[in-house]
Amino acid sequence: MTGSTPGPGHRGRTGAAPVRVRGTDAATGEELDLWVRDGVFVDPPDRDGADRGGEVVELSGWVLPGLVDAHCHIGYSTAGAATLPEAEDQARTELAAGVLAIRDCGSPIDTRPLVGRPDLPVLIRAGRHIARPRRYIRELGVDVEPDQLVDEVRRQLAYGDGWIKIVGDWIDRAVGDLSPLWPQDVLAQAIAVAHAGGARVTTHVFGEDGLDRMLAAGVDCVEHGTGMTDDSIVVLAARGVRVVPTLINIANFPSFADAAGRYPTYARHMRDLYARSRDTYRRAADAGVVLHAGTDAGGYVEHGRIVDEVQALAELGIPPRQVLRQAAHDARAWLGLGSYRPGDPADLLVLDTDPARDRAALAGLRAPAAVLRSGVVRAGRHLPPVAAG
Repeated sequence: MTGSTPGPGHRGRTGAAPVRVRGTDAATGEELDLWVRDGVFVDPPDRDGADRGGEVVELSGWVLPGLVDAHCHIGYSTAGAATLPEAEDQARTELAAGVLAIRDCGSPIDTRPLVGRPDLPVLIRAGRHIARPRRYIRELGVDVEPDQLVDEVRRQLAYGDGWIKIVGDWIDRAVGDLSPLWPQDVLAQAIAVAHAGGARVTTHVFGEDGLDRMLAAGVDCVEHGTGMTDDSIVVLAARGVRVVPTLINIANFPSFADAAGRYPTYARHMRDLYARSRDTYRRAADAGVVLHAGTDAGGYVEHGRIVDEVQALAELGIPPRQVLRQAAHDARAWLGLGSYRPGDPADLLVLDTDPARDRAALAGLRAPAAVLRSGVVRAGRHLPPVAAG
């Protein structure tokens, strides 16, 4: 990074010095010359005539429009439901790790006060998980019976931010294994209601049967998806359904199996899903299924681990630049967020070295030179000093 270091007066307010970011996009290889004013990207001054000859904060290096944690639980932690201040701290932890947008895949608390905050990552909420009694993690979601599912989807439409989260499968203690939660006709009706209300539906699903049922009902995204088969991969690719593997949480499958002593069939199933998961995800990627980076932070995974997930995706054999593109540009576009367009919030990372040179270089994402959110350096080595008093 070169040029002047932003001082305490650089806060993205009207009158603050414009920011110029030059470098190479680490995901696409595009050469960039970006200008920021008042927290958003703007046309260069040679086109709009502004800021000629004035002070300019200049940054340079390898650039990304900010990572997206596509599966995160702001408001949930290893200790259970968090307070709102704790949820805010979780969001700050994500930002410091380079996450500038979060698709929150279900939270037990109301995190709406954290939406639209320029000092936190963009937060896109899926409301609360919808599950059946004793068929999901206690107190995390909303428990309803099948005849209540459609009405609950309608309630979540008003509560969330354009996403609905339906639990597709979980252990059925009467069966002793993973099994789908919902009758097919009810599930299809619920997803149709969500779509009519302008929302997309994602699903927690581990096993084969649950995934097939959710795909048949018209789901838009799959969380985990360890039960993908050749047939379901064809459907996913053809329909453009995204998959968020949450690889660093899939690593916990053996411990889930070890804790299921009374349910040996379930334990065997979970171990089998884990044993073939790398091959499953590789086959999906090879078939054209887009895999987004999501940590599943909250519960079993600490917040701030997006780089671990990015590295895990690269370890599947996906080229690092493709991993970064899907974790940044593609994920942002999928969520309706821009990258570098005039008028968009100026959200980006600046790095000193090319993080996609090879798999090992992805570790460089852990030490960004600057993390800009709404045009302000919020984290990184070049974080502005805080003015005294």
